[in-house]
Amino acid sequence: MKMAKNKGYKIVLTANRTLMSHYNGLVFLGFGACVSKGVIPDKLYFSAFCPSIGVNRDGSTTNAPCGTRKIEAALLNNGFKDEDIIVAHPDHLDKVIGPNTQVLSITEIDPLGIAPATSMFRNMFGGNAYMSIKFEELLNHPNVQKYKPKIIIGGPGAWQLEDAEIRNRFGLDSVIIGDGEKVVGKLVEKAVNNKELPGVVHGEVVGEEEIPLIKNPTIDGIVEISRGCGRGCKFCTPTLKRFRCLPVEHILKEVELNLQSGRQPLLHAEDILRYKAKGFHVNTGAVTDLFRQVSSYPEVDQVQISHFALSSVASAPDAVEEISNILNLGENGKWLSGQTGIETGSPRLINDIMGGKCKPYTPEEWPQVVVDAFQVLSDNSWVPVSTLIIGIPGETEHDVQLTIDLVQELKEFKSIIVPLFFVSQGGLRKKSESFSMDKMTRKECELLMESWRHSLNWAEILLDEYFKMAKGNHVKSFLAKRIFAFSSRKAKDMVKMCENEYDYNMPAMVNDARNGDVKLLPQPLHSIYNYFMLEKRQ
Repeated sequence: MKMAKNKGYKIVLTANRTLMSHYNGLVFLGFGACVSKGVIPDKLYFSAFCPSIGVNRDGSTTNAPCGTRKIEAALLNNGFKDEDIIVAHPDHLDKVIGPNTQVLSITEIDPLGIAPATSMFRNMFGGNAYMSIKFEELLNHPNVQKYKPKIIIGGPGAWQLEDAEIRNRFGLDSVIIGDGEKVVGKLVEKAVNNKELPGVVHGEVVGEEEIPLIKNPTIDGIVEISRGCGRGCKFCTPTLKRFRCLPVEHILKEVELNLQSGRQPLLHAEDILRYKAKGFHVNTGAVTDLFRQVSSYPEVDQVQISHFALSSVASAPDAVEEISNILNLGENGKWLSGQTGIETGSPRLINDIMGGKCKPYTPEEWPQVVVDAFQVLSDNSWVPVSTLIIGIPGETEHDVQLTIDLVQELKEFKSIIVPLFFVSQGGLRKKSESFSMDKMTRKECELLMESWRHSLNWAEILLDEYFKMAKGNHVKSFLAKRIFAFSSRKAKDMVKMCENEYDYNMPAMVNDARNGDVKLLPQPLHSIYNYFMLEKRQ
């Protein structure tokens, strides 16, 4: 813990409240930040879905987003003094921002609430996402408004703030698009010397040897093992970056640092299986050696992962099997989960805007690649959390039907399928329109319902298995299970309503809900929360 300074720290790093959470150990509950305010009672949301990370007496955080930690390390490596920098909790800015504060650097993922998952919730339930609400709250904090530090924004969602009108509306001084480590030092130096900052800075690609070691622990023990993707999907920003991998020695140092704070490692990459890959061909020896070294590191009890590609799974079943053996998956029901992208079952759409997704296969082979990959994952106790995109530019009824057929083929595999609305970003930004519910056809609604049905059928099973594996507060686990079980039943009722009473006319059902003619949001959530909180206190 740093010494408290009533006059504030020179450089304050933070992120909005939805990102400063350990998500009860379920990192993918971070999707909950995309939920519209009012769907879930605030107290329930911030206890079950988005509980706060630890905060020290001086307002600093015990853990922070991986991107924030990388910027902190870059600044320290650029000669800034540790005593001048603090990574602060957004709810405690009054302790860290004062007359001496010259820079406020904020990490953001979806500041305007327009990313795919957020768009889906907003279209269904209206209102604003917690993520965008908390971003604005941070900027409007009394100490920020009073002392007016230079505000620099970075992170995966910074592209949303590139427009000058938006930057002026929020009072932002500079926005970093892309990698920030090589440009943030000079930018902050200008700010502390009260020089004018460029409105938009496009970060230089940081080579693997230049990516700094973090100095302090990350949320949920996230350790970056590679950066970028290089598959070239036109709609996705991360894929536009050059793919590079960090050395095992670097990774193990960050594992050790997180272990010291009690965090087990969660290995992060756009495709975990492509570690040290040769093009799009999985380097089985390198990736399995990485898992072997991390899992055998002293005091490592479990290893989690963030993302993997289905084409990598299908092309390298031996790598998946060996990783499963290293991690003892399958023993006592133990499984490993990560996020992946199906996106579509249409070879034509794969070829048109995401040809790299299927490599080393062809677009025509994509539907079978997905099925084969799910089989490999199932055989080896991996549980995919898979995304689909509804409303891809140029999508036809036939394309949607191919995706519905594919989802039905995946019915037997333990998995979650998350449908998302297309958002105009990456290489398609300004070249296409984002999708919205008012554009939804009956066939697209059928795909949405088919995806939800699949996920709801598996969700309660997966949650029950997860909490049996999880270590920690059993009362919280019990509460979360009951909440999710109840919500799942209500969601199934909503799917049936859309199918049977509205004949897959989702826009009509949502419109009726907004007019008060039907109820999509279960009021008993309030009662359930109060009941279990009372039980916990007793």
